[in-house]
Amino acid sequence: MRAIQKVAVIGAGTMGQGIAQVAASAGHEVVVFDINNASVKNAEAKHQALVARMVEKGKWTTETATAIFGKISYSNTLSDCKDSDLVIEAIVENLDVKQAVFADIEHLVSDTTILATNTSSLSVTAIANGCKNPSRVVGLHFFNPAPLMKLVELVPAVQTDPTVIHDAYKLMQQWGKTCVKAKDTPGFIVNRVARPFYGEAIRIYEEGIADPETIDTIMRQGGYRMGPFQLTDYIGHDVNYKVTSSVWEAFYYDERYKPSFTQKSLVDAGYLGKKSGKGFYTYPHTVVDVDYDKSLIEKVLYRINLMLINEAADAVFWNVATPTDIELAMTKGVNYPKGLLELANTVGIQTCVDMVDALYDRYRESRYRCSPILRDMAAQGQLFNL
Repeated sequence: MRAIQKVAVIGAGTMGQGIAQVAASAGHEVVVFDINNASVKNAEAKHQALVARMVEKGKWTTETATAIFGKISYSNTLSDCKDSDLVIEAIVENLDVKQAVFADIEHLVSDTTILATNTSSLSVTAIANGCKNPSRVVGLHFFNPAPLMKLVELVPAVQTDPTVIHDAYKLMQQWGKTCVKAKDTPGFIVNRVARPFYGEAIRIYEEGIADPETIDTIMRQGGYRMGPFQLTDYIGHDVNYKVTSSVWEAFYYDERYKPSFTQKSLVDAGYLGKKSGKGFYTYPHTVVDVDYDKSLIEKVLYRINLMLINEAADAVFWNVATPTDIELAMTKGVNYPKGLLELANTVGIQTCVDMVDALYDRYRESRYRCSPILRDMAAQGQLFNL
Protein backbone atom coordinates (compact mmCIF):
# COMPACT_ATOMS: atom_id res chain seq x y z
CA MET A 1 0.00 0.00 0.00
CA ARG A 2 1.30 3.46 -0.91
CA ALA A 3 2.16 5.80 1.95
CA ILE A 4 -0.45 8.46 2.64
CA GLN A 5 1.00 11.36 4.62
CA LYS A 6 -0.94 14.45 3.55
CA VAL A 7 -4.62 14.59 2.64
CA ALA A 8 -6.25 17.48 0.81
CA VAL A 9 -10.00 17.97 1.23
CA ILE A 10 -11.56 20.07 -1.52
CA GLY A 11 -14.69 21.77 -0.23
CA ALA A 12 -15.09 23.34 3.22
CA GLY A 13 -18.76 22.54 3.73
CA THR A 14 -20.20 20.19 6.35
CA MET A 15 -19.03 17.04 4.57
CA GLY A 16 -15.57 18.43 3.88
CA GLN A 17 -15.21 19.47 7.52
CA GLY A 18 -16.19 15.97 8.66
CA ILE A 19 -13.83 14.18 6.27
CA ALA A 20 -10.98 16.46 7.36
CA GLN A 21 -11.65 15.55 10.99
CA VAL A 22 -11.63 11.83 10.14
CA ALA A 23 -8.34 12.10 8.25
CA ALA A 24 -6.68 14.16 10.99
CA SER A 25 -7.91 11.75 13.66
CA ALA A 26 -6.15 8.98 11.71
CA GLY A 27 -2.87 10.91 12.00
CA HIS A 28 -2.63 12.62 8.62
CA GLU A 29 -1.65 16.17 7.88
CA VAL A 30 -4.74 17.74 6.31
CA VAL A 31 -5.40 20.85 4.25
CA VAL A 32 -8.99 22.00 3.74
CA PHE A 33 -9.33 24.00 0.53
CA ASP A 34 -12.25 26.04 -0.74
CA ILE A 35 -12.26 28.73 -3.41
CA ASN A 36 -14.59 30.75 -1.17
CA ASN A 37 -12.56 32.29 1.65
CA ALA A 38 -15.68 32.78 3.77
CA SER A 39 -16.31 29.03 3.62
CA VAL A 40 -12.71 28.37 4.66
CA LYS A 41 -13.04 30.65 7.67
CA ASN A 42 -16.38 29.08 8.55
CA ALA A 43 -14.84 25.59 8.47
CA GLU A 44 -12.07 26.66 10.83
CA ALA A 45 -14.58 28.32 13.17
CA LYS A 46 -16.77 25.20 13.16
CA HIS A 47 -13.80 23.00 14.05
CA GLN A 48 -12.78 25.37 16.87
CA ALA A 49 -16.34 25.36 18.21
CA LEU A 50 -16.38 21.56 18.07
CA VAL A 51 -13.12 21.37 20.03
CA ALA A 52 -14.45 23.73 22.71
CA ARG A 53 -17.69 21.78 23.00
CA MET A 54 -16.04 18.36 23.22
CA VAL A 55 -13.44 19.52 25.76
CA GLU A 56 -16.14 21.21 27.84
CA LYS A 57 -18.18 18.00 27.88
CA GLY A 58 -15.14 16.00 28.90
CA LYS A 59 -15.23 13.81 25.77
CA TRP A 60 -11.79 15.04 24.66
CA THR A 61 -8.81 16.33 26.56
CA THR A 62 -7.23 19.56 25.39
CA GLU A 63 -4.19 17.52 24.35
CA THR A 64 -6.30 15.14 22.24
CA ALA A 65 -8.12 18.00 20.52
CA THR A 66 -4.87 19.80 19.81
CA ALA A 67 -3.31 16.61 18.44
CA ILE A 68 -6.21 16.18 15.98
CA PHE A 69 -7.06 19.69 14.87
CA GLY A 70 -3.46 20.89 15.02
CA LYS A 71 -2.93 18.74 11.94
CA ILE A 72 -5.51 20.69 9.90
CA SER A 73 -4.72 23.82 7.92
CA TYR A 74 -7.16 25.91 5.89
CA SER A 75 -6.62 27.58 2.52
CA ASN A 76 -8.26 29.19 -0.47
CA THR A 77 -5.11 28.71 -2.54
CA LEU A 78 -5.19 25.48 -4.53
CA SER A 79 -1.39 25.21 -4.73
CA ASP A 80 -1.37 24.47 -0.98
CA CYS A 81 -2.68 21.02 -1.93
CA LYS A 82 0.28 20.27 -4.22
CA ASP A 83 2.16 17.78 -2.02
CA SER A 84 -0.90 15.73 -1.03
CA ASP A 85 -0.90 11.95 -1.36
CA LEU A 86 -4.70 11.80 -1.37
CA VAL A 87 -7.20 14.39 -2.56
CA ILE A 88 -10.86 14.01 -1.56
CA GLU A 89 -13.31 16.24 -3.38
CA ALA A 90 -16.50 17.11 -1.48
CA ILE A 91 -18.08 19.93 -3.45
CA VAL A 92 -21.35 20.61 -5.28
CA GLU A 93 -22.96 17.69 -7.16
CA ASN A 94 -22.21 19.04 -10.60
CA LEU A 95 -20.22 16.99 -13.11
CA ASP A 96 -18.64 19.93 -14.93
CA VAL A 97 -17.50 21.55 -11.67
CA LYS A 98 -16.01 18.31 -10.33
CA GLN A 99 -14.18 17.63 -13.60
CA ALA A 100 -12.81 21.18 -13.60
CA VAL A 101 -11.52 20.88 -10.03
CA PHE A 102 -9.71 17.61 -10.75
CA ALA A 103 -8.28 19.04 -13.98
CA ASP A 104 -6.91 22.01 -12.01
CA ILE A 105 -5.37 19.92 -9.27
CA GLU A 106 -4.11 17.02 -11.40
CA HIS A 107 -0.99 18.85 -12.59
CA LEU A 108 -0.17 20.11 -9.05
CA VAL A 109 0.13 16.72 -7.37
CA SER A 110 2.42 13.77 -7.97
CA ASP A 111 1.64 10.95 -10.41
CA THR A 112 0.92 8.59 -7.49
CA THR A 113 -1.62 10.85 -5.76
CA ILE A 114 -5.09 9.30 -5.48
CA LEU A 115 -7.95 11.56 -6.58
CA ALA A 116 -11.17 10.63 -4.77
CA THR A 117 -14.66 12.03 -5.23
CA ASN A 118 -17.29 12.02 -2.52
CA THR A 119 -20.10 12.13 -5.08
CA SER A 120 -23.33 10.49 -3.98
CA SER A 121 -25.15 10.43 -7.30
CA LEU A 122 -22.84 11.21 -10.23
CA SER A 123 -20.90 8.74 -12.36
CA VAL A 124 -17.36 8.30 -11.04
CA THR A 125 -16.39 7.14 -14.54
CA ALA A 126 -17.62 10.43 -16.01
CA ILE A 127 -15.76 12.44 -13.36
CA ALA A 128 -12.57 10.45 -14.08
CA ASN A 129 -12.96 11.09 -17.80
CA GLY A 130 -12.10 14.75 -17.22
CA CYS A 131 -8.60 13.80 -16.04
CA LYS A 132 -5.51 13.17 -18.14
CA ASN A 133 -4.85 10.14 -15.93
CA PRO A 134 -8.29 8.74 -15.03
CA SER A 135 -6.78 5.53 -13.63
CA ARG A 136 -6.12 7.18 -10.26
CA VAL A 137 -9.67 8.44 -9.74
CA VAL A 138 -11.98 6.56 -7.37
CA GLY A 139 -15.20 7.22 -5.51
CA LEU A 140 -15.11 7.43 -1.70
CA HIS A 141 -18.65 8.19 -0.64
CA PHE A 142 -18.81 9.17 3.04
CA PHE A 143 -22.06 9.59 4.94
CA ASN A 144 -23.01 12.59 7.03
CA PRO A 145 -21.80 13.19 9.72
CA ALA A 146 -18.56 11.64 8.47
CA PRO A 147 -16.85 11.35 11.90
CA LEU A 148 -19.78 9.33 13.29
CA MET A 149 -21.05 7.31 10.32
CA LYS A 150 -18.98 4.16 9.84
CA LEU A 151 -19.84 3.46 6.22
CA VAL A 152 -17.83 4.48 3.16
CA GLU A 153 -18.85 3.30 -0.31
CA LEU A 154 -15.78 2.66 -2.46
CA VAL A 155 -16.76 3.10 -6.10
CA PRO A 156 -14.15 2.39 -8.80
CA ALA A 157 -14.53 4.07 -12.16
CA VAL A 158 -14.26 1.91 -15.26
CA GLN A 159 -10.74 3.35 -15.65
CA THR A 160 -9.55 2.96 -12.01
CA ASP A 161 -6.28 1.09 -11.52
CA PRO A 162 -6.68 -2.02 -9.29
CA THR A 163 -3.86 -0.81 -7.02
CA VAL A 164 -5.78 2.40 -6.37
CA ILE A 165 -8.86 0.36 -5.41
CA HIS A 166 -6.76 -1.80 -3.10
CA ASP A 167 -4.98 1.14 -1.44
CA ALA A 168 -8.17 3.18 -0.98
CA TYR A 169 -9.93 0.18 0.58
CA LYS A 170 -7.07 -0.49 3.00
CA LEU A 171 -6.87 3.20 3.92
CA MET A 172 -10.56 3.36 4.78
CA GLN A 173 -10.11 0.34 7.03
CA GLN A 174 -7.19 2.11 8.72
CA TRP A 175 -9.50 5.08 9.28
CA GLY A 176 -11.87 2.77 11.14
CA LYS A 177 -14.52 2.78 8.43
CA THR A 178 -16.70 -0.06 7.20
CA CYS A 179 -15.79 0.02 3.52
CA VAL A 180 -18.04 -1.60 0.92
CA LYS A 181 -17.32 -1.86 -2.80
CA ALA A 182 -20.04 -0.77 -5.24
CA LYS A 183 -20.28 -0.79 -9.02
CA ASP A 184 -20.39 2.64 -10.62
CA THR A 185 -24.14 2.60 -11.23
CA PRO A 186 -26.73 5.25 -10.25
CA GLY A 187 -27.07 5.62 -6.49
CA PHE A 188 -24.32 3.07 -5.81
CA ILE A 189 -25.70 0.87 -2.97
CA VAL A 190 -27.38 3.04 -0.34
CA ASN A 191 -29.00 5.71 -2.51
CA ARG A 192 -30.29 3.03 -4.86
CA VAL A 193 -31.59 0.48 -2.38
CA ALA A 194 -33.08 3.11 -0.03
CA ARG A 195 -35.30 4.77 -2.64
CA PRO A 196 -38.45 2.78 -1.70
CA PHE A 197 -38.13 3.85 1.95
CA TYR A 198 -39.10 7.33 0.81
CA GLY A 199 -40.84 6.66 -2.48
CA GLU A 200 -43.17 3.88 -1.38
CA ALA A 201 -44.03 5.72 1.83
CA ILE A 202 -45.08 8.79 -0.16
CA ARG A 203 -47.02 6.54 -2.56
CA ILE A 204 -48.92 5.01 0.38
CA TYR A 205 -49.70 8.53 1.63
CA GLU A 206 -50.82 9.69 -1.84
CA GLU A 207 -53.19 6.72 -2.05
CA GLY A 208 -54.83 7.83 1.20
CA ILE A 209 -53.95 4.65 3.10
CA ALA A 210 -52.32 6.55 5.97
CA ASP A 211 -51.03 10.03 6.81
CA PRO A 212 -47.34 10.85 7.33
CA GLU A 213 -47.49 10.70 11.14
CA THR A 214 -49.14 7.27 11.04
CA ILE A 215 -46.65 5.92 8.50
CA ASP A 216 -43.69 7.29 10.48
CA THR A 217 -44.99 5.77 13.71
CA ILE A 218 -45.49 2.35 12.14
CA MET A 219 -42.00 2.40 10.62
CA ARG A 220 -40.41 3.40 13.94
CA GLN A 221 -42.29 0.61 15.68
CA GLY A 222 -40.94 -1.67 12.96
CA GLY A 223 -37.40 -0.93 14.11
CA TYR A 224 -36.39 2.11 12.05
CA ARG A 225 -34.86 5.02 13.97
CA MET A 226 -36.82 7.58 11.98
CA GLY A 227 -39.88 7.35 9.79
CA PRO A 228 -39.55 8.23 6.08
CA PHE A 229 -41.33 11.59 6.40
CA GLN A 230 -39.27 12.56 9.43
CA LEU A 231 -36.14 11.58 7.57
CA THR A 232 -36.91 13.49 4.38
CA ASP A 233 -37.78 16.55 6.47
CA TYR A 234 -34.43 16.15 8.23
CA ILE A 235 -32.42 15.60 5.03
CA GLY A 236 -34.19 18.45 3.24
CA HIS A 237 -36.65 17.96 0.40
CA ASP A 238 -34.49 19.91 -2.01
CA VAL A 239 -31.64 17.45 -1.39
CA ASN A 240 -33.75 14.29 -1.29
CA TYR A 241 -35.79 15.22 -4.36
CA LYS A 242 -32.62 16.05 -6.31
CA VAL A 243 -31.05 12.66 -5.50
CA THR A 244 -34.28 10.85 -6.39
CA SER A 245 -34.53 12.74 -9.68
CA SER A 246 -30.86 12.08 -10.45
CA VAL A 247 -31.22 8.33 -9.88
CA TRP A 248 -34.47 8.25 -11.91
CA GLU A 249 -32.90 10.06 -14.85
CA ALA A 250 -29.75 7.96 -14.69
CA PHE A 251 -31.86 4.81 -14.88
CA TYR A 252 -33.52 6.13 -18.06
CA TYR A 253 -36.75 7.03 -16.26
CA ASP A 254 -37.42 3.61 -14.75
CA GLU A 255 -40.75 3.78 -12.87
CA ARG A 256 -39.17 2.14 -9.85
CA TYR A 257 -37.25 5.35 -9.08
CA LYS A 258 -39.85 7.88 -10.18
CA PRO A 259 -40.01 11.05 -8.01
CA SER A 260 -43.32 12.12 -6.50
CA PHE A 261 -45.41 15.18 -7.27
CA THR A 262 -46.04 15.51 -3.53
CA GLN A 263 -42.36 16.07 -2.77
CA LYS A 264 -41.90 18.32 -5.81
CA SER A 265 -44.75 20.49 -4.52
CA LEU A 266 -42.98 20.87 -1.16
CA VAL A 267 -39.79 21.94 -2.94
CA ASP A 268 -41.68 24.35 -5.17
CA ALA A 269 -43.35 25.89 -2.10
CA GLY A 270 -40.04 26.25 -0.26
CA TYR A 271 -41.20 23.78 2.39
CA LEU A 272 -37.83 22.06 2.58
CA GLY A 273 -38.28 20.39 5.95
CA LYS A 274 -36.77 21.13 9.33
CA LYS A 275 -34.28 23.69 8.01
CA SER A 276 -37.09 25.86 6.62
CA GLY A 277 -39.49 25.25 9.52
CA LYS A 278 -41.98 23.31 7.44
CA GLY A 279 -42.06 20.15 5.33
CA PHE A 280 -44.37 17.24 5.91
CA TYR A 281 -44.42 18.56 9.49
CA THR A 282 -44.39 22.06 10.95
CA TYR A 283 -41.50 22.67 13.35
CA PRO A 284 -40.99 22.40 16.23
CA HIS A 285 -42.68 19.01 15.97
CA THR A 286 -43.42 16.57 18.79
CA VAL A 287 -43.20 12.88 17.93
CA VAL A 288 -46.14 10.89 19.32
CA ASP A 289 -46.32 7.08 19.03
CA VAL A 290 -49.68 5.35 18.83
CA ASP A 291 -50.43 1.64 18.40
CA TYR A 292 -52.13 0.60 15.17
CA ASP A 293 -54.03 -2.48 14.12
CA LYS A 294 -52.31 -5.28 12.22
CA SER A 295 -54.10 -4.65 8.93
CA LEU A 296 -52.71 -1.11 8.70
CA ILE A 297 -49.24 -2.31 9.68
CA GLU A 298 -49.38 -4.80 6.81
CA LYS A 299 -50.35 -2.05 4.39
CA VAL A 300 -47.47 0.17 5.52
CA LEU A 301 -44.53 -1.64 7.15
CA TYR A 302 -44.82 -4.87 5.17
CA ARG A 303 -45.22 -3.05 1.87
CA ILE A 304 -42.26 -0.69 2.36
CA ASN A 305 -40.05 -3.51 3.66
CA LEU A 306 -41.09 -5.65 0.70
CA MET A 307 -40.08 -3.00 -1.82
CA LEU A 308 -36.76 -2.49 -0.01
CA ILE A 309 -36.13 -6.25 -0.15
CA ASN A 310 -36.94 -6.30 -3.86
CA GLU A 311 -34.54 -3.41 -4.51
CA ALA A 312 -31.73 -5.00 -2.48
CA ALA A 313 -32.24 -8.30 -4.30
CA ASP A 314 -32.12 -6.52 -7.65
CA ALA A 315 -28.81 -4.91 -6.65
CA VAL A 316 -27.48 -8.45 -6.14
CA PHE A 317 -28.94 -9.54 -9.48
CA TRP A 318 -27.17 -6.72 -11.33
CA ASN A 319 -23.88 -7.27 -9.45
CA VAL A 320 -23.91 -3.80 -7.93
CA ALA A 321 -22.26 -5.28 -4.84
CA THR A 322 -21.97 -8.54 -2.94
CA PRO A 323 -24.85 -9.58 -0.67
CA THR A 324 -22.59 -9.06 2.35
CA ASP A 325 -21.65 -5.52 1.30
CA ILE A 326 -25.28 -4.65 0.59
CA GLU A 327 -26.24 -5.78 4.10
CA LEU A 328 -23.38 -3.77 5.62
CA ALA A 329 -24.27 -0.69 3.58
CA MET A 330 -27.89 -0.61 4.68
CA THR A 331 -27.25 -1.36 8.36
CA LYS A 332 -24.15 0.86 8.75
CA GLY A 333 -24.99 3.57 6.20
CA VAL A 334 -28.64 4.24 6.99
CA ASN A 335 -28.98 2.27 10.24
CA TYR A 336 -31.67 -0.15 9.09
CA PRO A 337 -32.71 -2.48 11.92
CA LYS A 338 -31.88 -5.60 9.93
CA GLY A 339 -30.18 -6.49 6.67
CA LEU A 340 -32.76 -6.56 3.87
CA LEU A 341 -31.54 -9.86 2.43
CA GLU A 342 -31.58 -11.40 5.90
CA LEU A 343 -35.14 -10.11 6.21
CA ALA A 344 -35.99 -11.77 2.88
CA ASN A 345 -34.66 -15.08 4.21
CA THR A 346 -36.73 -14.67 7.38
CA VAL A 347 -39.95 -13.76 5.57
CA GLY A 348 -39.38 -16.46 2.96
CA ILE A 349 -38.29 -15.89 -0.63
CA GLN A 350 -41.48 -17.37 -2.08
CA THR A 351 -43.56 -15.14 0.18
CA CYS A 352 -41.65 -12.09 -1.08
CA VAL A 353 -42.29 -13.13 -4.69
CA ASP A 354 -46.00 -13.67 -4.04
CA MET A 355 -46.37 -10.30 -2.31
CA VAL A 356 -44.55 -8.35 -5.05
CA ASP A 357 -46.58 -10.16 -7.70
CA ALA A 358 -49.78 -9.22 -5.84
CA LEU A 359 -48.81 -5.54 -6.02
CA TYR A 360 -48.03 -5.87 -9.72
CA ASP A 361 -51.34 -7.63 -10.37
CA ARG A 362 -53.16 -4.75 -8.72
CA TYR A 363 -51.30 -1.79 -10.23
CA ARG A 364 -49.87 -3.21 -13.47
CA GLU A 365 -46.90 -0.86 -13.15
CA SER A 366 -43.31 -1.89 -13.81
CA ARG A 367 -42.55 -0.23 -10.48
CA TYR A 368 -43.79 -3.46 -8.89
CA ARG A 369 -41.92 -5.98 -11.03
CA CYS A 370 -40.32 -8.76 -9.04
CA SER A 371 -36.53 -9.07 -9.25
CA PRO A 372 -35.57 -12.13 -11.34
CA ILE A 373 -33.20 -13.31 -8.63
CA LEU A 374 -36.05 -13.65 -6.12
CA ARG A 375 -38.13 -15.60 -8.63
CA ASP A 376 -35.19 -17.90 -9.44
CA MET A 377 -34.33 -18.46 -5.78
CA ALA A 378 -37.94 -19.24 -4.91
CA ALA A 379 -38.13 -21.82 -7.71
CA GLN A 380 -34.94 -23.49 -6.45
CA GLY A 381 -35.76 -23.25 -2.74
CA GLN A 382 -32.67 -21.12 -2.07
CA LEU A 383 -31.85 -18.46 0.52
CA PHE A 384 -29.34 -15.61 0.37
CA ASN A 385 -25.92 -16.81 1.54
CA LEU A 386 -24.84 -14.15 4.05
